[in-house]
Amino acid sequence: MQERLTRKLDLERMLQKVKPHPEPSPDLEQYTIPADAAATLLYIAAYANKDIIRKRVIDLGCGTGRLAIGAAFLGANEVMGIDIDKTAVKAAYENSLKTGFAKKTQWIAGDIDSIRGNFDTVLQNPPFGVQKRGADRKFIAKALELGNVVYSLHKRPGEDLTLVRKLKTTSDGVITVSASTFMKRFVEENGGRIEGVFALLMTIPRMFDFHTKGKHEFPVDLYVMRRK
Repeated sequence: MQERLTRKLDLERMLQKVKPHPEPSPDLEQYTIPADAAATLLYIAAYANKDIIRKRVIDLGCGTGRLAIGAAFLGANEVMGIDIDKTAVKAAYENSLKTGFAKKTQWIAGDIDSIRGNFDTVLQNPPFGVQKRGADRKFIAKALELGNVVYSLHKRPGEDLTLVRKLKTTSDGVITVSASTFMKRFVEENGGRIEGVFALLMTIPRMFDFHTKGKHEFPVDLYVMRRK
């Protein structure tokens, strides 16, 4: 179990070993979370809020396992990852073998609606709803049903170039921002409350034919939510 403080750079280097999806689907918005963004989320959860070490953690829509494996690396007692895509789940299992965390992780191929139980912490990088409007809402509702605390990434509406520039110059790559009116209402309607919102920069490479740039940089909001 990881007891001492892990350097963020060491965490990021470990997460870079987790391979992305071999054949991602645009319909499922299968963008593997970048290692730096994953490290930032996990660092906040583990060290700022004490929600990873010795905790029971689940990653909803786990993809190839980057967040789940990162939680295992930082000292979670038990980590579960679930994804509807069998190929992604197979890759997650292979990544857990390669990184040495197969015994601490459990992988399930299935819809998140099939999960029951209670977890200390939920981690998720849900579909942003670009291809299917509101696709992330199901994940928020399920996360608040399952977990005491939720760390969830969501795309900010519109383009905020000023925020992108600020994020590039901050030492830790994080800026505290306000929750959207919709998110605040939706979280409260589903039995939770928002404890904090942090903007961070996400960079994804060109993956699909409709992408026009070699890479795309955009700010995302990390919502920290707690079940009432």
